[in-house]
Amino acid sequence: MVMGVSMTSPALGRWFCHAILFTIFTLFLLYTSVRLFNEWPLVLQAQRAQQSGLRELKPPPPSPVLTTALLTGCTPGAHSCTPEEPLPSQIGPELKPNVVPEKEEPPCLGPQGVLGRMVSPFLACMSPEGDVELSPYLAGWRELLRFLTPLSSVFAFATSEAFIKVTALEARVHGPNAAHYVSLATMAMWERQAGLLEQPGTVPRDPAGSSGSRTLLLLHRALRWSQLCLHGVATGTLGGPDAGVQCGAAYSTALAPHHPWLIRQAARLAILALPSRSRLLQLTCPGTGEADARVALARAARVLEDVYSRTQDLLASHGLLQLA
Repeated sequence: MVMGVSMTSPALGRWFCHAILFTIFTLFLLYTSVRLFNEWPLVLQAQRAQQSGLRELKPPPPSPVLTTALLTGCTPGAHSCTPEEPLPSQIGPELKPNVVPEKEEPPCLGPQGVLGRMVSPFLACMSPEGDVELSPYLAGWRELLRFLTPLSSVFAFATSEAFIKVTALEARVHGPNAAHYVSLATMAMWERQAGLLEQPGTVPRDPAGSSGSRTLLLLHRALRWSQLCLHGVATGTLGGPDAGVQCGAAYSTALAPHHPWLIRQAARLAILALPSRSRLLQLTCPGTGEADARVALARAARVLEDVYSRTQDLLASHGLLQLA
């Protein structure tokens, strides 16, 4: 009799089986509740971390001994546990500099390049005092003539006149009065005091007897044409005016106002026969891509512009711009 109810043997067996199943189910629920109760703080922490943008909980920091053993191969109890190399965490930024490799300069701008040999003396001629030293100035002109002559027969014709003027001025720089021809300023002051300057608007009968100041003025104008022409070749846009047109415009700006009509017409026709821009860039920087050749030629033209600007200011301050 169970709870006042009489049961036969089959009924008792069924009740006993149900009781066992109920007990097992109760124990399972109890186990699950305890498990959830113990893990609930971790669940809350994970939810908070997820809400703050963290995807997972940070693991506890590893044991220093274990970290050392994994990184260096050292284990506790070993005879020697000194790492042969510093740990990655010990290598600071100062030991691992982030060096960005600089782009190499085009060879034509190097010390042995045709543009480099021209730019170097022109840079050297500009003294810290604001003067123009004649010896490096003329050396720069020598290299400029060496650069321009092979480019085209037009340049060869133009540079032949410049070569004569460079040679004449070098004779004064290295002559008996060399002490007065150190710079543009010393030359201008001495020739004015010595009465060697021409009257404005007059042309010497013998060009070889021209004053050094007048000879420099003529070179100065030719330098402006060279600078404008090279700058145009370097910076011209694709599909724009070709080199001949741009160098012709440079001639109209720098030299044409000082030439008679016949020479102006002949010069403009000859300049239009210049090679194409791409061909001039190839001759300027052999073995270099067009983009690098443009950069190199633009730098060289910028140096020529700096020399021209300083010379222009000095000639103006000494009243020499009207000598020719």
